Amino acid sequence: MSDSQTVVELTGSPEDLLSALHEPGPIQRVKLPNGVPVWLVTRHAEVREVLNDPRMSNRDRVDWFDQGVLSPPVRAAMNTSMLRIDPPDHTRMRKLVNKVFLPRRIEELRPNVARLTGDLLDRMATGSQADLVADYASPLPVQVICELLGVPVEDRDSFRGWADAFAAGIGSPVFPVQEITDFVDHLRGLIERRRAHPDDGLLSALIAARDENDQLSEDELVSTAFLFIIAGHETSTNLIGTGLYLLLREPDRAEYLRTRPADLARAIEEFLRYESPVTAASLRTASCSMNLFGTDIADGDMVMVSLRAANRDDTVFTDPAELKWDRDRNSHLAFGHGIHFCMGAPLARVEAQIALGDFLTRFPAARLAVDADRVAWRPGILTRGLASLPVTLNG
Repeated sequence: MSDSQTVVELTGSPEDLLSALHEPGPIQRVKLPNGVPVWLVTRHAEVREVLNDPRMSNRDRVDWFDQGVLSPPVRAAMNTSMLRIDPPDHTRMRKLVNKVFLPRRIEELRPNVARLTGDLLDRMATGSQADLVADYASPLPVQVICELLGVPVEDRDSFRGWADAFAAGIGSPVFPVQEITDFVDHLRGLIERRRAHPDDGLLSALIAARDENDQLSEDELVSTAFLFIIAGHETSTNLIGTGLYLLLREPDRAEYLRTRPADLARAIEEFLRYESPVTAASLRTASCSMNLFGTDIADGDMVMVSLRAANRDDTVFTDPAELKWDRDRNSHLAFGHGIHFCMGAPLARVEAQIALGDFLTRFPAARLAVDADRVAWRPGILTRGLASLPVTLNG
């Protein structure tokens, strides 16, 4: 990197990635809270270009997120998922996973999502107040993804805690080493049990998946399960929690959608754009020296793309800082773009539609129990989600 460039130090807030949109040019040099320097890309068109650029590798060449504190076996088990590799290995793995993560599996989950949603709503109905993150938005996605994978009920709270610790720790000065080590160790043990005693869950299907002579290696299995739990929990939790907040912040809009549920899907797409659950895509590494948008990038430099900033780009979205419930042609990048586009996007949308719609139906008089501008957001530079959402359920 050129020493003549000014380095902006990010504080750890997703708002850093949004405020960077207003700086001159589409790419800037910044420093993560853990001190790692990266190039930050903020404009919609340039973000799409980077995510499609084969010169941008998803393989790590530096220990950017944990600063080398994890043991090599744990790190290998985390970093061999589809998200952290390039073609042709990525193509091979995606093909294998696609064989078992089928659209029909998502559709078959609808009754289970509705059942789990109903159970959580029943529990909340026994009281007059609730925290919609702790009591609803957080437990629902982890239960769904754990049922999909075949994770035992007794393990699900642990997985949720480990997933939260990982999301908060990425790029931070203090990485949750013990939590991630426990997470990986537990996944290895679960894979051993499912190999010996398969069930009808996705994890057993992944263990058995083959394409001619190819199958997932042990590290790839662990890393894929790790990715599904992290992405399946974090993205949906943030989407559901933020969606509920935005609905309750504007009760008239919530009432409108309660009586016109067919419009909820379009509103969810705007929630995804306006408060992107994942604020930045996984970091890329330049695989050669190049000029990127007028800036010289060295071989090995790391590049971060801000999905949050791209989704507020005024060259693409009219009045991007406004929440427009009926926005048409919503070309947001909340689930990424290119070959690493989120496989779980259909599942996240199904969960959000059921969770938000059923909540509005069950509690039409629900109101925020705190001022809308005083809600607490979770720490972490790569995700955007509420820490809590206190509500009064019956107005």
